[in-house]
Amino acid sequence: ISPFMLAIKNGALEAGEAILKDLLTIRADRDRYYYGADALFARHPDVIRRVCLDAPPLLPVLLNGLIWRSRTTESGLRRVNYYVKHLIFDEDTGFAKATEWLCDFEEPQVMCGPVVALVTNTVWNQLIFRSFLLGKAWFLFTLTVFCCAQSIFMRHGDDEDLHTSQAQLIAVAGLRLVNYIFTMGVQVRHHTGRIVQSIRDKELIWYKRIPIPTYLHRWQEVVRLLLTVDFLIMLAIEPVLHCLASGGDRLFNQSCEAGQSMKTAYCFFSAIGIICYFALLTDLSVLSTRVSAFVLVCQRVASEVILVLFSSIFVVLIVAFAACALEQDDPHFNGIGKSILFLVKMTLGMVAGDEYDILEHEPILLVCILFYMVLISIFLLNMLVAQLTCAYQGTYDDMVGYARLNRGRIIVESVPKVKPARWEQFKRELDLDTPIEFGEGDIGLAGGIQVLEPASLNIMTVDMIKRFGGTTSPSAQWPAEETSKEERDKYTHLDRVVDKALKKMGRMVKGSVAGSSTANGSQAGGGSVLNSSSDADASEA
Repeated sequence: ISPFMLAIKNGALEAGEAILKDLLTIRADRDRYYYGADALFARHPDVIRRVCLDAPPLLPVLLNGLIWRSRTTESGLRRVNYYVKHLIFDEDTGFAKATEWLCDFEEPQVMCGPVVALVTNTVWNQLIFRSFLLGKAWFLFTLTVFCCAQSIFMRHGDDEDLHTSQAQLIAVAGLRLVNYIFTMGVQVRHHTGRIVQSIRDKELIWYKRIPIPTYLHRWQEVVRLLLTVDFLIMLAIEPVLHCLASGGDRLFNQSCEAGQSMKTAYCFFSAIGIICYFALLTDLSVLSTRVSAFVLVCQRVASEVILVLFSSIFVVLIVAFAACALEQDDPHFNGIGKSILFLVKMTLGMVAGDEYDILEHEPILLVCILFYMVLISIFLLNMLVAQLTCAYQGTYDDMVGYARLNRGRIIVESVPKVKPARWEQFKRELDLDTPIEFGEGDIGLAGGIQVLEPASLNIMTVDMIKRFGGTTSPSAQWPAEETSKEERDKYTHLDRVVDKALKKMGRMVKGSVAGSSTANGSQAGGGSVLNSSSDADASEA
């Protein structure tokens, strides 16, 4: 029986907290140090997952118990040891699932904690950052090729043929060929494989009787699928291919009659492709937690902007229809379309001052315009500023946690792809099997990472290590510690929980023994009846 797991299973969180604090307290005699973190993770390798599921309030207690801070300072800095070996490596020295469990927990404040931040930053900076950047280098290359082929080297207009050289046409055709073969081909293979695998594994989300593969729940995958479809459409209406089929004076020309008929649609889908590319470029924000948090904040407050935008459209429609209903001779309000355009230009400050002079002869229309300007420029815009300010202040702290959560998910997805040689090098660089110091010349425990933090960041007035003098014989009983009445009550409650569980298990064992005895007896009785009846039949025969 594990008293800790029994406590959190029965909801005795105070007893579970007392056990965690007792296990994660560093004790020392004159010979060695004693710390229960190794025993805790050896007995319960999934303790992080169990605490997240059954006792979330104890998660900060567990994580903070892996931190030791020195009471003394050196040159304004304090030694801090983070014993995070079991959060990075599992029993088989593979990558531990602690980060995956914490990401599944989806609590931003936990991801901002010092222990989790150190673990994710260490794995990210020393193991994942380089491979992630190299993976995005191919994306940046394809983005550059696409922009060069569709925007930089292209000329539009009536004099396109006069200003486009044959070398430029060949370069554009070559770059587009690279896009179609490498970018579109890779994306088609990726999405085809993922869709087939999702159907095979029945990993589908049903939306109004429409099956959607589960992997498309991420907006990045949806944009990649949209980009793939966009490439396929562009290939189907490629002007260069249509001009090659119809022939022409210049090689790879796009200005033939067949190419010109497809050019407008092709340019439209090219613009959509560029928008999709740059939308996917926001994935690089994960390189900086601050930038990633800002991107997430922008996504969260976008709803406030949309609300104000719809309110503004509503007000524009009201004033436009009302102005057209008035008897007035202002040419700017001669029709619904012109009225809406003029009101939008007024809102954006694109109307010159002399254009308002005609309103002197239209007092009722002037009142409508003043009403519109007060409502839009003073009320709605200032309300938008107030909403954005409040929303930004209220969500920024959580967004930093969500940014770290995104980085944690990338780490979980990327670590299995790391080569074994690079993983072994990472283990050697951390060297978590070497004891680290508690002070100068004071060799402490292994399994940790030591950092230096400003002395004023966390003031420590008491030594976190409980030291005891006297004999150091392993057979000697550990000296009794002074405990408060509250702590004694927690352990008393734990004793009652354990006793209750033992009695319940005893009753279950007795019941199972009695049941098996009854079953054996009934089988034996049935056998005697059968034997007696068979003997009677034999005598009659």
